[in-house]
Amino acid sequence: MCKGDDVHCPHFEEHYATFKEDMNAERRSFLRSGLFAAGGLSAIGAAGGLSLVTPTLAQASEARQPEKRAFHYLPANSDTVHWGYFSKTLKPQVECDSGDIVTIETLTHHAGDDTERMVEGDEGAESVYLWTKDKKGVDRRGAGSTDPNVYKIGSGDGQGVHIMTGPVHVRGAEPGDVLEVRILDCVPRESGNPKYAGKSFGSNAAAWWGFHYNDMLNDAKREVITIYEVDASGSKSWAEAVYNFKWVPQTDPFGVTHTTIDYPGVPVDHSLTTRNYDVLKGIRIPIRPHFGTLGVAPAEADFVDSVPPSYTGGNVDNWRIGKGATMYYPVSVEGALLSVGDPHASQGDSELCGTAIECSLTGTFQLILHKKADLAGTPLEELKYPMLETQSEWLVHGFSVPNYLKELGATAQSDIYSKSSIDAAMRDAFRKMRKFLMTTKGLTEDEAHSLMSVGVDFGITQVVDGNWGVHAIIRKDIFAGRA
Repeated sequence: MCKGDDVHCPHFEEHYATFKEDMNAERRSFLRSGLFAAGGLSAIGAAGGLSLVTPTLAQASEARQPEKRAFHYLPANSDTVHWGYFSKTLKPQVECDSGDIVTIETLTHHAGDDTERMVEGDEGAESVYLWTKDKKGVDRRGAGSTDPNVYKIGSGDGQGVHIMTGPVHVRGAEPGDVLEVRILDCVPRESGNPKYAGKSFGSNAAAWWGFHYNDMLNDAKREVITIYEVDASGSKSWAEAVYNFKWVPQTDPFGVTHTTIDYPGVPVDHSLTTRNYDVLKGIRIPIRPHFGTLGVAPAEADFVDSVPPSYTGGNVDNWRIGKGATMYYPVSVEGALLSVGDPHASQGDSELCGTAIECSLTGTFQLILHKKADLAGTPLEELKYPMLETQSEWLVHGFSVPNYLKELGATAQSDIYSKSSIDAAMRDAFRKMRKFLMTTKGLTEDEAHSLMSVGVDFGITQVVDGNWGVHAIIRKDIFAGRA
């Protein structure tokens, strides 16, 4: 029976609400105790064939899990985050078993755009964003050099920007396995400033890396940041703009001047900006909280820029990766090393101007490990890319260069930024969907081509992340007429 852990259960919302209510009263102390006798958690693959996890695979994976599932709570602070990169060398912040549930706090890397609303009074955020002339709470920001004699704008050189919480080590995970990540919940982080109690805030930066930037009217290039307000209580399902401002040169506490948005976490001095509060009046943006960057550590390099997505996930930036969704990732290193960050309150397909509404969130995840030995003959047998499943759809993710770290060689992390192409990403998504239909649904190549043209929606996931993305969506009910 579903106990709030099976996102494909037709009564998932009701069951999860009951589960959440039962646990809220003593939630934090309970989670930190590390024990929760879940007993008999329903296998996601048993939902009438609606999942990529077949009943046989579900049984095999559940049989490998401990009898008692544990809850873990991972806060976001300067000790638990890594800024701007994935790395197989990182010490795990949590170790868990397959089947465990992990609640993970995530912070937006754009909170410096309005520290009053997004940092002040929030102990975790304050520790991460601490930056005085003598100290940074998190010094390295990016996969670049940490040598002051080498880096130009700051440690890590901003070669990667996202604040990642983790990693989470899944016991028993090995290369060739598949990690199933069920997103059970995803909620905005309330402002720690008493002036803004009950509210959450996010930042949207129309920045120099945006698709629009070289196509502005009259070639009047500028970077503009819009601050949005979100109701943290959940009673309002929309975000509203508070104000916007044009980026002007900012000098960080170490004395480096940033004429553009070129290094994450630079605290904006609003005595230098002009804030326009007459912006997007009467417009409500539907919120759909999700994680822009979620994935496991790649094997190809020790430190990997968090911006370009790849075969292990990362900065996929698909707004559908939120509550109720399930992601599948090919495991590349021992323990999988899952990290979560780049939280968004809302985003449109393409993330056109460079960012979403970058807003701190807290997510609750159940992690299920599927061993390579159990994958034969299942839809996950040859999974070599991040795949998304919802209650009603399957989505494959195509990229300009599917595994750029391997395909582009020693200079991959710099070369990928000049290799982006919608054509290439579309072709990758097409090929992945064709293979999915042929191998998991038994279609011929000709049948797959016809079905893709009439029944699959291809969309532009993002055109701003160095490795552009196209996703292909097929509804599960297309196959309802099959036995």
